[in-house]
Amino acid sequence: MTDPAKLAAFAVEGNGFVLIRRLWLDHLRNFRGRIALIIAFTLVMSATTALYPALIDRAFTMFAKRDPRILYQVPAIVLVVTIIKALAQYSQTVLTQQVVLGTIRRFQSSMFACLTGAELARLEREAPAALAARFTTDATVIREAMSRAVNGIADAFTLVGLVTTMIWIDWELSLIAALLYPLAFVPVQRIGQRIRRASGGMQERMGETASLLTESFAQARTVRAYGLEAQERNRADRAFGDLYSALLRMIRGRAALDPVLEVLGGLAIALVIGFAGWRNAAGAAGIGNFTGFVAALLIASRPLRALGTMNAAIQEGLAGLARVYALLDEPDSVPPLGGMCLPDGLGRVEFRHVGFSYPDGRPGLVDLSFIAEPGQTLALVGPSGAGKSTALALIPRLYEPERGKILVDGVDITTVSLESLRAAIAYVGQDALLFDDTIAANIAMGSKGASRPAIEAAAGAAAAQFILDMPQGFETHVGVNGYRLSGGQRQRVAIARALLRDPRILLLDEATSALDAESEAAVQQALARLRAGRTTIVVAHRLATVRDADRIIVLRDGEVLESGTHEDLLAENGMFARLVRAQALV
Repeated sequence: MTDPAKLAAFAVEGNGFVLIRRLWLDHLRNFRGRIALIIAFTLVMSATTALYPALIDRAFTMFAKRDPRILYQVPAIVLVVTIIKALAQYSQTVLTQQVVLGTIRRFQSSMFACLTGAELARLEREAPAALAARFTTDATVIREAMSRAVNGIADAFTLVGLVTTMIWIDWELSLIAALLYPLAFVPVQRIGQRIRRASGGMQERMGETASLLTESFAQARTVRAYGLEAQERNRADRAFGDLYSALLRMIRGRAALDPVLEVLGGLAIALVIGFAGWRNAAGAAGIGNFTGFVAALLIASRPLRALGTMNAAIQEGLAGLARVYALLDEPDSVPPLGGMCLPDGLGRVEFRHVGFSYPDGRPGLVDLSFIAEPGQTLALVGPSGAGKSTALALIPRLYEPERGKILVDGVDITTVSLESLRAAIAYVGQDALLFDDTIAANIAMGSKGASRPAIEAAAGAAAAQFILDMPQGFETHVGVNGYRLSGGQRQRVAIARALLRDPRILLLDEATSALDAESEAAVQQALARLRAGRTTIVVAHRLATVRDADRIIVLRDGEVLESGTHEDLLAENGMFARLVRAQALV
């Protein structure tokens, strides 16, 4: 079962056997040795727990007979049994968490590898905070379910041992408990199914709430500038209300388990006491047997309740496991790294009848064809939504075209490895987001082994002299998304990163839009020197920045409307000329 929707539905409505089997085959069987030790220590814990009622029964019998061995024999045995149980419990807990945390780590690594290798459109389909919830909320419920499942095995073994002890002490009283406790299975099973459905909804609401909070905090300036505080509070209140309702549904299911089991346990004890009293009045049994049996019955109530709550935790874990596998089972839209390497060349880029539509069905590009020759600068211009940035993103395969081909140095880019293709490209987008690291590290990202002089030279070529004025220079930490730098400073660091790669293809998507006039002029001069011998494709709304381009392609609605040099297009007096005149009036 590989369809994500079917898998999730099966997890919520079905018995979860398929999910548990996959969990074993994918991860748990790699820990078989530790699992065997866990089972061994669990058996020791269960056996020692089951000995307590027998020891109590033995102690009361010795009390009744005034046996002097009660002073040393039973206390010594209790101490030994307790020490053995404590050592087994410690070992079992540590080994269990090693297996559980190891499995969660493998899940998280698999999910992260899946998402980092996915097509960009896949990541844009879901809010980052919702994706992050798979690594936190879902991982937490899976971890809790696995831990409780191991404890549940221990509780089951303990119950078996206690039942054996009860039968050995008094088989007649054991029949009463044996008739009552199986009745708990039906309500526990039904409540567990409701909890699984509620848990799936709760996890979805958690992701949605996290997405809303992330968005609202990231847009703090806009919220305050436009007086949207009340609107955001209302949005947050609705999200918190939905989350509250989802959590309350799950808690109601959980809360129903313990009372049901408590009532059944009380009923069993009442009947046992009544029957034992009647029998004792008739002179059929002594106080020792009754005390030992009641002790076993009371000790058994804890693992029995734990098994009931364990079922609830497992149902929640299955819901989380379904969401994780739904992500992992999504078909790969981009082939994995591998295949032939991109052959050496000068960076000739050719679009042949390329068509692309966005995931929501909106047309992006329609039969787009053009050639960007090495050593030349090709500019893509046009109104917003014309497909300029989309065309640029297709070259490093951030998106995949639906029709046509894109060739680099005569080779279809779908036939070469992503690693070799992207190694030949430097890309600077409209939003220069940096990583929470030093300026030097941000410039060197994507250029393994870059020397400090090379990093500083790239920064100088990108007109990033401001770095020298920072308190720690190139070792200054830029903060999350580079918030400690201005927009223009972030853009220059991103340009320096691209220049350091020394690519054969340079892609600039409004790369100088955040720079002031003086810095933009310096960067344009640096880029002009670097264009020799490589292809440069520029997307720009400020048409003054593409005046010196060797060729300008005007796009509208994903199609080529005009093509030529700056002077030729002005002479045609078409859309490009109208755009130039419109910007001149600003």
